[in-house]
Amino acid sequence: MDIDLSPKLTQKLYGGDGGSYHVWCPNELPMLKEGNIGAGKLFLAKNGLALPHYSDSAKVAYVLQGNGVAGIVLPEKEEKVLAIKTGDAIALPFGVVTWWYNKEDTELQILFLGDTKTAHKQGSFTDFFLTGSNGIFTGFSMEFVCRAWDVDESTAKALVGNQKDNGIVKVDAGAKMPEPNKDHRNGMALNCLDAPLDVDIKGGGRVVVLNTKNLPLVGEVGLGADLVRLDGNAMCSPGFSCDSALQVTYIVRGSGRAQIVGVDGKRVLETTVKAGNLFIVPKFFVVSKISDSDGLEWFSIISTPNPIFTHMAGRTSAWKALSPEVLQASFNVTPEVEKTFRSKRMNSEIFFAPTN
Repeated sequence: MDIDLSPKLTQKLYGGDGGSYHVWCPNELPMLKEGNIGAGKLFLAKNGLALPHYSDSAKVAYVLQGNGVAGIVLPEKEEKVLAIKTGDAIALPFGVVTWWYNKEDTELQILFLGDTKTAHKQGSFTDFFLTGSNGIFTGFSMEFVCRAWDVDESTAKALVGNQKDNGIVKVDAGAKMPEPNKDHRNGMALNCLDAPLDVDIKGGGRVVVLNTKNLPLVGEVGLGADLVRLDGNAMCSPGFSCDSALQVTYIVRGSGRAQIVGVDGKRVLETTVKAGNLFIVPKFFVVSKISDSDGLEWFSIISTPNPIFTHMAGRTSAWKALSPEVLQASFNVTPEVEKTFRSKRMNSEIFFAPTN
């Protein structure tokens, strides 16, 4: 594979006093277009409001930092107003209308990863704003606005012309905004930092997997996701998605090294990864990571709602299931070497703590 797989940072798309929106560009990260994946980050300052909009793609949102409020309107449903905080994952099916608000001093940061197979542009999200200087009202004539919403011309002109900002605005400090409803979180969001762990290995790392069981809406989105926290100097077992799924990984915090091996046993990527990086593992390629001393945390989406992985090292690896005679012949080694190889990592699974 000749496509550049190296990690990339975002580029600012738009913004102002209320915050900004940044994206990863398919021209810089070609695997986005190749894999039909979009990726973006929203930054909201205090009193920043991301105006109501819908997208041409289904997404998973992950709150990287801060506390805020999200408004979500599923097709032909009532608005859900959710309190959101660091670690929250929210499934956003195709056609959903959302707005995002931050009333805290700490900047609110939200990651969006999604499938662009329905999008206007492969590898990119296109958002359609209901309001703002580029909202849908601005494209219709006064006659159409007046008739569609049954308002007089002065009201129509106010609806179309009063909002001068694009995408993100800063709300007046004293303005009243909707209060979250704690019941609205049910089935809409899952906090990955508070959720039961799917994997917990002392000195190695921890995993929370989002699937149709703990967040049913991911079935509608068509994506699975996980949050992985690797301890300092620990290693994540080499593994691959065995159901032809792409893995899109955002480094939340920390740093480390990553290697990807592809067709014909060729190493197609060897790189250092750090917070803010995004990189993509192609279908069936094997990936492994080793964290630096400060640990490594990443959030990934997988292009299937219930992903299946095969690990190549550890107690549950494919090697352990193969017959000794087959391994001996395949590696062309003595029985003693095969026995030594098989005897290792009998108590380790997925993550490997650093050796003394």
